[in-house]
Amino acid sequence: MFLIRISLSALLALGVLAFPALLVADDSLEGEAVSEEEDDRSEAMRRYGTDQNVFELPEDDVDVIGEVHTVEARREDTLLEIARRHGVGYREIRRANPHVDLWMPGEGTEVTIPTRFILPPGPREGIVVNLSEMRLYYYPEPGGDGRRVVETYPISVGRMDWSTPIGETTVTMRLEDPAWFPPASVRQRYEEEGRPLPRRVDPGPDNPLGRHAIGLDIPGYFIHGTNRPAGVGMQATHGCIRMFPEDIEHIIHRVDSGTKVRILDEPYKAGWSADGDLYLQAYPRLAEDEEADAQGVTPAVKAVAGVLRERSARVDYERLKEVARNAEGRPESITRKAVHRDMASAE
Repeated sequence: MFLIRISLSALLALGVLAFPALLVADDSLEGEAVSEEEDDRSEAMRRYGTDQNVFELPEDDVDVIGEVHTVEARREDTLLEIARRHGVGYREIRRANPHVDLWMPGEGTEVTIPTRFILPPGPREGIVVNLSEMRLYYYPEPGGDGRRVVETYPISVGRMDWSTPIGETTVTMRLEDPAWFPPASVRQRYEEEGRPLPRRVDPGPDNPLGRHAIGLDIPGYFIHGTNRPAGVGMQATHGCIRMFPEDIEHIIHRVDSGTKVRILDEPYKAGWSADGDLYLQAYPRLAEDEEADAQGVTPAVKAVAGVLRERSARVDYERLKEVARNAEGRPESITRKAVHRDMASAE
């Protein structure tokens, strides 16, 4: 068995990352390196090849992917189970179904699945994390058939006092069944919550990291699974990026060391649909920000202006402001529709 243990003293290059004031100063992991065998990669693709988190990657001038659809709840379902089954996080499913009971939706109840997205700005490569959206986007290399896809997964991110850093980094390692050595600051928080942690948390069902972890070239931060999947889609971690267990298992065999990772915080995304309409997707900000509040919808206008450099459109600015203020997380058209007069009746 090949074991890797990594500590902060062994991590290099802080790079261009914007670190939060509170760093996890003595975090480390130990575990078995994920196999590089082609059979493992093939098995991952076989198991998840039809996963609904996978979308055809559109041409560079198209940014909107997926569709919103509805499903009927089964008698035994909770809203969280439906969300997980369809690749959606807690806040996404709650925003899309505000009047559906969380624990007992009821047999036959129609549940909206909000799986239409605007791709994040920037290069379509590697891993892109958008904190406000609580989503991870993965752009795998094309397969043997040349097919280009994008995969997107719900995530949990850092709480306000344990924020996830913004910037560019790379994957440094991939571990299976990690043991976790939580820092003193995290152990103190768990102690205050009445859930004391040992200095070493062994692999198993009580390990908050789950069965898989992807190390980043940021001291003390990882993309990992969880032993509490109901919390995926919330602002609930100590700064790491948390995924459903099946989702990280899906990607970990295909994400090589050195893969680029961009961590953004973009509450407003603008982009083009395949039919040429301009869309805006808005999310609530993760934390209260007096400066951002004073700007009102200006950041949304800037996001739209960014894509209008590529081509022009007639923008419905009243609709833009409405979408930005509501921040419901759905891509909404903000193209001003032409008004066609009935010339015959006018005569």
